[in-house]
Order: sequence, then C-alpha cells, then structure tokens
Amino acid sequence: MVAADWPGVDPEWSREIDVASTSAVDEPGTVRRWHLLDNGAQLTRRGLTPAGTLLCVHGNPTWSYLWRTLLGAGSDLAHPWRVVAVDQLDMGFSERTGTFRRLEDRINDLGDLTAALGLDGPVVTVGHDWGGVISLGWAVAHPQQLAGVVLTNTAVHQPSASRIPPALRLALHPAVHRWGTTTSDTFLRVTHSLAHPPLAADVRSAFMAPYRGADRRAGVGNFVADIPADASHPSFPTLSRVAEGVRGLGVPALMLWGPRDPIFSDRYLKDLISRLPDAKVHRFEGAGHLVAEDRDIAAPVFEWLAERGRDSEHGLQRTDAPADRQLLEYGAQPLEAGTGVPPLWAPLTALAAGPAAGDTAVAEMAADGSVARSLSWRELEQNIAALAAGLQEAGVGHGSRVSLMIPPGVDLTVVLYACLRLGAVVIVADAGLGTRGLSRAVKGATPDFLIGIDKALAAASVLGWPGRRISVRDLPATRRRLLAVETSLAALRRRGASPELPCRDPALVPDPDAPAAVLFTSGSTGPAKGVLYTHRQLAAMRDTVAATLGIRPGARLVAGFAPFALLGPALGAVSVTPAMDVTMPRTLTASALAAAAAAIDATVIFASPAALRNVLATQGGLSRTGHQALGRVELLLSAGAPVPEPLLAEVQRLLPRASLHTPYGMTEALPVTDISLEQIRAAGADAAAGTVAGAGNGVCVGWPVHGACLAVIPLAADGTAPGNSPVTEAGVTGEILVSAPHVKEAYDRLWLTQRESVRTAGWHRTGDVGHLDAAGRLWVEGRLVHVVTAPGAVVTPVGAEQAIERLDDVGMAGVVGVGQSGTQAVVAVVETVPPVRRAGPAVPHLAGRVRDAARAAGVSVSAVLAVPSQPTDIRHNAKIDRTRLSSWASKVLAGGRPGTP
Repeated sequence: MVAADWPGVDPEWSREIDVASTSAVDEPGTVRRWHLLDNGAQLTRRGLTPAGTLLCVHGNPTWSYLWRTLLGAGSDLAHPWRVVAVDQLDMGFSERTGTFRRLEDRINDLGDLTAALGLDGPVVTVGHDWGGVISLGWAVAHPQQLAGVVLTNTAVHQPSASRIPPALRLALHPAVHRWGTTTSDTFLRVTHSLAHPPLAADVRSAFMAPYRGADRRAGVGNFVADIPADASHPSFPTLSRVAEGVRGLGVPALMLWGPRDPIFSDRYLKDLISRLPDAKVHRFEGAGHLVAEDRDIAAPVFEWLAERGRDSEHGLQRTDAPADRQLLEYGAQPLEAGTGVPPLWAPLTALAAGPAAGDTAVAEMAADGSVARSLSWRELEQNIAALAAGLQEAGVGHGSRVSLMIPPGVDLTVVLYACLRLGAVVIVADAGLGTRGLSRAVKGATPDFLIGIDKALAAASVLGWPGRRISVRDLPATRRRLLAVETSLAALRRRGASPELPCRDPALVPDPDAPAAVLFTSGSTGPAKGVLYTHRQLAAMRDTVAATLGIRPGARLVAGFAPFALLGPALGAVSVTPAMDVTMPRTLTASALAAAAAAIDATVIFASPAALRNVLATQGGLSRTGHQALGRVELLLSAGAPVPEPLLAEVQRLLPRASLHTPYGMTEALPVTDISLEQIRAAGADAAAGTVAGAGNGVCVGWPVHGACLAVIPLAADGTAPGNSPVTEAGVTGEILVSAPHVKEAYDRLWLTQRESVRTAGWHRTGDVGHLDAAGRLWVEGRLVHVVTAPGAVVTPVGAEQAIERLDDVGMAGVVGVGQSGTQAVVAVVETVPPVRRAGPAVPHLAGRVRDAARAAGVSVSAVLAVPSQPTDIRHNAKIDRTRLSSWASKVLAGGRPGTP
C-alpha cells in the first residue's frame, strides 16, 4: 500500500485505525483494522477548525479513493470540512476478515468506526452504490450526530413488481458469481468501464490496487451475494428498515445522479425522492454509475453545504395572489383562504356554463381540409370531468407524474385539463426532440403514468420508458398485452361518466403553488431540460398572454404551435389544430392553414417562422375561399426563432387585415417581449438613422410584456457574464435577465442549473445575450454559449447573420467561432439559394459579398463556408445548431473532408 502511487491523493490522508467490533459476526473482543483517507490531521496541522465531517462510504467494488476530490476540496475551503472516506472491512485496504458480513453487520461496523473516531457531529453522510444504503443505515441510527445526507447512484428499495437490474442478476447467477466477482477481476473491470469518459490508465490502476489477487476479492463477491433481490433474502428486513427510516431523517439532502447507469437507474432516484421529497437533486446528463468520476461532484457538494439550512433557490418575485372574489367570479373555490388564483381552466368552466356552451371550443382538422373532430364548451367540460373521475379511480392523483404523448387536438386538450384538475403533474416532451432526446427526457422525468397514441406506446415498450401505460383509444386484447397497456382514455371516460362513481367537486382546485407541469426545452443548445411550472405560474402565463396580445374569450385561434394549442381553452379561445406534423412545423401548407382558419372563422393564428415559410411557398395552391378565410384573420403571432422583416412583409400580403406580432420568449418564460411589424420597421429606421441610443445589432424583439421586467449582466472580455448586478443602460450588451410572475418555478431535477439561473436574486438568467435601447426595446444578439471571442473583440452572432441573410443568394446564415477562446477566427456558414451541391468553402464571389455584409455590421469574417442546408432544431426547424456548425467548420478549415454539418 503506497499512497503516493494513487493519483489525486495526498499521502498524508492515508491512515489505519484499530476498531473494536461489536458485530454479531465477530467474536467478542475482536479488533478490526480499518484503512481510511482522512484529512483531519492535515486540518489540525494547519490550525483549521472544520465546520463538520463528511463521512464518505464507497460501494462495490470501489474504495475510499472514489472520494479523493472531496478530500482535496474540503481541505482548501475558507471554512473547511473534515472528510473521512472509509474502506469498508474486506474492501479497499482494510482488513480481510474471512467472514461474510451482511448489510446489518456493515451498518454496525460503520458505527463502531465512528465511535472509535469520536465523531460527535455535525456529520453529513456521503454514499455511493451499496455504500449509500450503509451510510443511510448509519444516518438512521445516529440522528443526534446527523446534519445531512448526500447520495450518488444508490438505492434503498427494490419494487416488488420488478426484478433487480440484469447486470446484477448475471453477477448473482451460480454459474457466474464466484468466477466473475472473486476468482477473476471481471466485476471490477466491468464496473470501471461504466465511466463516461473512460478512466485514465493511472486512475483505473489505482482503483484496481486493493484487489490484485483472488484472496483480496472475497469481499467483492460477498457484497454481490448480499444483494437482497427479494423478500426471502436475509438482508431484506434490514434494507426495508433503512428504507422506511430514511423518511423520518428530517435533515437536508443532496442527490447527485448519473442517469447513464445500467444498475441504479432513474427509477431508484424516483424512489429516493419520494422518501426525501425536499432533497436538492441534480442529474448530470451523460454521466453514469461512477458519477463521482464522470463529473465534478466536489464543487456542488460544498456549495450545498455552504447553503445548508437556508433556501438555496431564491425564487423570482411573484405578484400578490388575486383575491378570492376573482375565484368566485370564475365559479371556483380556493382550497385554502387567501392562497387561490383563478385556475388555468377557469375561463373554460365559465364558458361551459354560459350562453356560449353549445359553441365549438376545440377542433382538429383532417388532411382533406374537413373538420375531423370537435367539442363544444359544454362537451369539453363534460369530457374533462368524466376523464378526471376515471383517471382518479385508476390512481392518478395529487403529485402523480403523467407523461402525455398525444398530438395536439381534442384528446390532448381533454386529458391535459383533466390531469391538471386532479393536481397531477403533466410531463410534456414532444417528438420534436428526436427519439434519443425524447427518450432521455421521459426517463429523466420518471412519470407514474404514460398516456399515448399507439406509436408512443410502442416506443415506450422498445425503449423502456417508465410509467403505467394508458392508450388513447381502445385496443384489441392482443395488442394491449403486447404494449403492456392497462386501459384507455376512452374506457376511463366511460367509467368516469357512469353514475357509480361519485362526482368530484369542480369547485376544488389544487394549491396554486403546487407543481402543475414539466415542459421540456427544445434541446437546441444541449440536452433538453425539464422546466417545472406551478399552477400559479401557468395561470400567470395565461393572464400575461391575454393582457399583452388582447386574446380574450371568444377569440378563435389556429394553433400551429403545440403550446398555444393547449393554452387556447385557458384563454377562452376557440382553438383548432391544422392538418400538419406538429413535430415538423415546415409541414404546414397554405391550404391546411386556410382550411383550419375557415373552419372556425379564425381571428388569431400562431405559427413558427419555419411554418410561415412553407405557407408562403405553397400559397399558389390556395383557393378563393382560402384567401378569404386568411383575409379575415386579425392577429398573427410567430415565435420560436428570429423572424426576418422581409418574411413578415410577405405574410402581411397574405393576411392583409392582420396585425403581425413576433413575441420573444422561451420555455422558461413565455412570452417575455412583444413587437409588431410596424414597430419592427420603426426600430430598423431608428437603427439606420442612429437617432435612438442602442438601436441596432441584433433582432429587435420589442418591449417587455405585461408584468415583466428586463435587464442585462454585461459581457466580460472572455465572452462570459460573470457579474451579478443588473444593468438597464442603453447599448450595454450582456446576458438577458427577466423577472415576471409567469417565469418558471425551477428546472426539474437540475439543482445546479436552477441555482445558476437564479444567482442574480429576483431574476431568471436566460442564457441569451442582447441589449436594451433608449426606447426600452430589447435587441437579441444570440446565445451566451455562442459568443465568439476573437482577438481583441467579443462578437455576438445575430447582427452579422442578419446582414448576411439580406443577400439574395443566402437563406440562413450562421456565424461561429473556430479555435481557442480569446483567439477565435470568425467564420460565416451560409445556406445558399439555390442550395450548393456540396458543403465546403464558398465560391470567391459569394465569400467576398458575405465578408462585405458582415463588415457593414461591424464584424470581420475570416472564412466563409457554404452548405446546402443548416443544421436546425427539430421543434422549430429554425434555430441553427451553432455548436455543431462550429465543430464542422473547424474540421473543414483544418483540411478534413467537408461532409455535412
């Protein structure tokens, strides 16, 4: 044992201690020798007093080396922590006892050790794998010393209806167990291979060091054999006792999780959250079983410790709750006096009980332009009430997570509002994320129920998505069994409408501050993030849209964008979904849009820029009736990506009576600002004339919406926004901040991301960059992660991209940085019109014109590349993936084969 050979370990930490054993497996008077990594002596030598002790317990087949980053970080803090990382008996460099130590013995062993060390508290336990169970067992037995718990990829409960993970079943198989865990080092090597990225050779060697030779691996085999696979196992009662004891710990908890884990998947995280509901949780997307190796866990652990005992998530300021009188006007009663806001569905309920009850409320279109299906306000209310009753009987209730995988239309509207009324949390992750992104989102959200069309249910079966499955329509018995479907929405509606079920009081509404929905971002700048909204925030979103855009009950909305299809009934607006693939906005044709508009005599249209482009491209097929229907539209909304003024001008000719608006927002806050076509033109004129300070360089997205405030955190020379003092001075470029009643509650199970987004108290940091002008308008210049740091200059991409896109032979343009931060070359990648046959360097005459256009916008372009089409996000078909584009451009400029970005 040579501590100097272990990368990342200070030899001073390594120590041994003799401990009197009280374990039933040992004879009375037995003394066991333990090995520890302990920075306590080092802190004493430096004259430092620790704030407390981290008691770190490894799993199988690792050892105390797993916690080396905590030891190093704990020693260097201004307010240091003692870190005691143990090698369990028969593991690491601790004594090989020759006994079979079960879970109860190991919990007892840890208690013997802490007694010998004299750990009086405050103690925060840290555990991984089966060390998590053992650390929690110690925590339950030592409440007086316990100050908190940290858990990484572990489990305390095996659901009776499911088997243990396949990898563990294999390791337990009699034909494999001894050879795989003890005779050979296979179990170790397989475990080490779970690191993402792979372990460095010297780190892998350090993890192997205590287990070289079969005689050193008996504990590895015994640990596997002690896995309580079912209730008959000797350690099952102890595991159950620990699992139930965790519920009463009453201390702060932090869970850091690697979801890419074939052993402790997200279902075990879900169980732990149910036992420690107030825990801070962060899932490191892409990390796996060895999350402490895959990601830096030391920084979040010590940040959490620094904030322990106070609220670490400073919520955005909210407006005062409306008086109960408003609830009464909508026919609803708050569950608790003074806490209510009109629920999201209040306008719907009012219309269903009023003179417009028989009018169409929601409709969906068929491919031939006819109305495929519709419900009146009364029928919609009745369907929602019946389905809510059926879902409640099936087990859906307050806090249940329900994943909805249904295209926008009648069915999705009914089930969404039924779930919200029950206090369930709806999970909305659309197919626009792509198969991989969608699967990642659903697994991470761990729904209790998954309600979907046949295609979604088939995907759930193949990809292993969690949740009890409910189909939209009744399925044949064979298919129902094949897809593991329990029931259908149709059956639940029938059951809910039957007189046998007691009627649910429609005046009861969920707590306004209870979770209501998890909506996933588009994933255009990294893995899609779940965004958690409360009922209060969804209601505030409804009220903001109504106040800003003037959409009131009686409006008639064509929703070519899924979120607005769902918001229609909440606004009291008749809503129709046109015939299109909502996961591909550019599939919306002019004829389909016109047919939907004609079906309800639409006054409002919402469509993404990509959808509008295809509508314009296909307008030649419009009939006279279609033109007339579009000619009656009063308001058009387009968002999801920048909307060029020339595109809006063309749309204006198609919708001559409509006021065209391009709200700016994001999944975390929708909308944030609003601007009309006339105001866009005025902003452009101000920028050209230089008459308004700060006008120009970017997309003008207008003024803050009702109830919202805006500011920026100025950019530093390295392209980051490190400050914490909001600025509203005209012309200062920085990260855009927003404060509003309808801003999200939190990122779901992304504590670190949430913490960063609210580190400026009272504001949400959007990740977008831009500036305000002297007229109070916001100009968006791109994403913070896409800022280019050229020599002596920080370049935001959107202003130059807009200038380049004004060229006749350029469609979409992307400006990216290539090279090291601070010395990056600015590269323009253009989608040509017509498309080039092959991606690569642009022809000289085009490259020259692109450089001139960028130079006019104040940006010096080093290279120009041309592509047939830009890589865009699936949901909007409009957001360029600049990260991917930059990587591709780097390869091309380095002499690699162009291929496609």
